[in-house]
Amino acid sequence: MRELLAKLELAIDSGRPCVYCAVVETRGSTPQKAGAAMLVFPDGTQVGTLGGGCVEAEVKRQALRSLDGDGSSADRPNQAGVFTFNLDDNYGWDDGLICGGRMTILADPVITSTGNGRVPSTAYFKKLRELMGQGQGATEAVVIGSDAGAPVGSRYLFDAAGTIVDQRASLPAPEGVRHNLAPLSERPRPYWRHGVAYLPVFPRVTLFVVGGGHVGQAVAKLAAEVDFDIWALDDRDAFASVERFPSAKRLLVGDIGQRLREMTPEVTPSVYALIVTRGHAHDEEALYHLATTPAGYVGMIGSKRKIRLIYEDLLARGISQEALDRVHAPLGFAIGSQTVPEIAISIVAELIAVRNLGKTIPAARERSNSARSSTCASSR
Repeated sequence: MRELLAKLELAIDSGRPCVYCAVVETRGSTPQKAGAAMLVFPDGTQVGTLGGGCVEAEVKRQALRSLDGDGSSADRPNQAGVFTFNLDDNYGWDDGLICGGRMTILADPVITSTGNGRVPSTAYFKKLRELMGQGQGATEAVVIGSDAGAPVGSRYLFDAAGTIVDQRASLPAPEGVRHNLAPLSERPRPYWRHGVAYLPVFPRVTLFVVGGGHVGQAVAKLAAEVDFDIWALDDRDAFASVERFPSAKRLLVGDIGQRLREMTPEVTPSVYALIVTRGHAHDEEALYHLATTPAGYVGMIGSKRKIRLIYEDLLARGISQEALDRVHAPLGFAIGSQTVPEIAISIVAELIAVRNLGKTIPAARERSNSARSSTCASSR
């Protein structure tokens, strides 16, 4: 989505006409969920996808009509349109797939090629991109029904605190729009209330990898691909390096305990800490500093025996049992992982579950297998 918004901002800045098409509501089985988006340009090119097939082709056709220079080929030229598709025989995919669900899509001309040039409030999309780029989180409230008290296609942008920061609408946000806004702290999925679709964008999560060995490197690579920001810390220059962590936002080198002591004020609920150092002593020191932070996730690799010994030491050092109870150890979901890439997949799956669901799946953790939980220091 960030890449698509960057393309949209380029189009706005250059005055290039385009239509922003977004899935605003789905029910049942659909090829894309609410929040998926694509841009359509007058020459027929596009950025992003709504899932392909006949639905995407029809939305694209309608979008191109809305960009017609004189408006003669569209009933409502240069105005937002809402299209609902029931994914039955009429909209089966080319390969015969019939999802059976329903998709509602808003096609919103951002810059038109007719006399007036710009549709008002193109700054709205720049603000949306700004909030996403800063990782702060936001919610779009998009009017898709006549019972909302505002014209269809109206957009209202709320920041993570629930304050409206911009709108692409001719009227102020109706009270009902504000009343039905769910806090991002509750991690709501996209939802629909009284003619308004709510599209939450959660604050970005940083994965703080403590330990630059093989497991940390593999986890960081995979986590970056699923939209985590990466910090990496190791006490060796060669291991906290751009070569090993090319996607890292921050690379930190130094004594593990000292650096974590310095970093503690920056460890917030939007930071997930992963302890995968090269040895028992470093793991224990890292957990000593991280267990009592407000990190959204703290995980430590190791066998059940090693974890038990570290916990006993930390209890003796004054770390509470309550703090240790929230630590994920051993790491990851039980998928029978044996190799480093498989271990990384099991760990990243757990990180995604915490980020998207606010929790892990107990059964998946309880079936922790010995190949994963006994990962030796040499593999890190």
